[in-house]
Amino acid sequence: MTDILTRLPQPKPGIMDIHAYVGGKSKIEGVAEPIKLSSNENALGCSALALAAYDEARAKLFRYPDGLASPLRSAVAAYHDLEPERLIFGNGSDEVFGMLNQTYLQPGDNIVTGEFGFLAYRISAQACQSEVRLAPEPELRVEIPRILELVDDRTRIVYISNPANPTGTWNTPEEIAYLRSELDPSVILVIDEAYAEFADEPTWETSFGLARAHDNIVVTRTFSKIYGLAGLRVGFGYAPIGMIEAMERMRMPFNINLPAQYAAAAALQDQAHIDASRQQVLNWRPRLIQEIRALGYRVERSAGNFLLIHFDSEQVASDANDHLMREGILIRWVKNYGLPQALRVTVGKDDENRAFLEALARFKA
Repeated sequence: MTDILTRLPQPKPGIMDIHAYVGGKSKIEGVAEPIKLSSNENALGCSALALAAYDEARAKLFRYPDGLASPLRSAVAAYHDLEPERLIFGNGSDEVFGMLNQTYLQPGDNIVTGEFGFLAYRISAQACQSEVRLAPEPELRVEIPRILELVDDRTRIVYISNPANPTGTWNTPEEIAYLRSELDPSVILVIDEAYAEFADEPTWETSFGLARAHDNIVVTRTFSKIYGLAGLRVGFGYAPIGMIEAMERMRMPFNINLPAQYAAAAALQDQAHIDASRQQVLNWRPRLIQEIRALGYRVERSAGNFLLIHFDSEQVASDANDHLMREGILIRWVKNYGLPQALRVTVGKDDENRAFLEALARFKA
């Protein structure tokens, strides 16, 4: 077997240097039904309309899905008032990032993103043998001047998470517009708005309008968060037609499966569920912040459906994580994001949030 393995082609340079993505934990040994607040999922689940559409798709599983996701494309375009021909769909927004990187990055190019930016940007860029440049975020938010300092003539893409995960911070429309104005028109600016629906800050707004007006901006969204369809993996990008035409040549055929297309299109029709999901977060987010701070911990303001909690050291954060797991509660230790002293907790259902607060109150460092 060893001889056979040594004769196999070797991975191209840089592949084995990539740190594989590790998602939030979903199991605790000995606990049948843990409280899972580790993956920023929708506490209320998915829409009943989405479930019904998923069930409807069962009778058609022997058919290939629509390769262009045409019904879903029309539904997204109508819901967000976007041109359907400027949309591209991915197996989660992660795949959209991958298609962008595959289409526009060559060995020796680079991408620039924030120090704590979503790990998916980096993984596919490294797979393209491109450099990943991380701009420092001393205040846990993207600082536009620091991004611009890292841009050079080999920069092809700048990624901004807005709102950002795992920090929950955000950038203002003025900051985003300034960043675009300072970038060479040949540099693509990607604004990842996975948590857009949970942002209620007056200093945040979507970049769809900015993207409509300029030909080097991509805005991405996902159905994994407020729509509660993380298990089906659906995301989309809104980009200039020329970029869409190029990326479509990289997109794998039938990348959005048929039940996912049905369920995602139906989810957009259930405004009551969307509103309830948003309200659950808006009701609990400030309460959680207040009560966590009352326990003596620093916690960031957030525009997402999660909070970032800081502890005195990496060891204390690890101990707190272990304590919560013993209490049957899963949250996310964000050491792999370069924040070893912090834990991220998703806003859950009422009883889950109360259980988390009670368990955290029992933690002794």
